[in-house]
Amino acid sequence: MLRLLREERLAAGLSQEQLATRLQVTQVFVSKCERGQRRIDPVELRTWCMALGTTGARFYEAFEEAALKNEILLGKKS
Repeated sequence: MLRLLREERLAAGLSQEQLATRLQVTQVFVSKCERGQRRIDPVELRTWCMALGTTGARFYEAFEEAALKNEILLGKKS
């Protein structure tokens, strides 16, 4: 999920500082979230997605696809 959050931010053409401004938080907060030092609850994730120009549903769908691909690569799914 952390990788996907960062990828979505970069795809939106935003720096951590620009995203932080949109979220009305600090750049340090964004950095900690992207590095896994701070978890994001579902309400925060929705706000984060809106700031990136996507929806929570689209983000979660991409997350599920990545998770399933990873499970297949690890031999956990057939």
